[in-house]
Amino acid sequence: MNTQPTAIDAYLARAAAIHIKLARLQQLADDHFGHDPEAIHWGHVGDLEWVDQTLDDLLAIFDSHAK
Repeated sequence: MNTQPTAIDAYLARAAAIHIKLARLQQLADDHFGHDPEAIHWGHVGDLEWVDQTLDDLLAIFDSHAK
């Protein structure tokens, strides 16, 4: 009996983990990433700039694979 996962099993497990993380990221974004909107400072803006760029980088990778 072969108990080793196949590539599709591992792929689907990773995809499910990513979906969970994306949902959590959406929840955090909806709540201003845990920051008080009245206390936002430029450091928070810089953090979001880094996140935004990182998401752009990820989209560029996967969009190129989809084409």
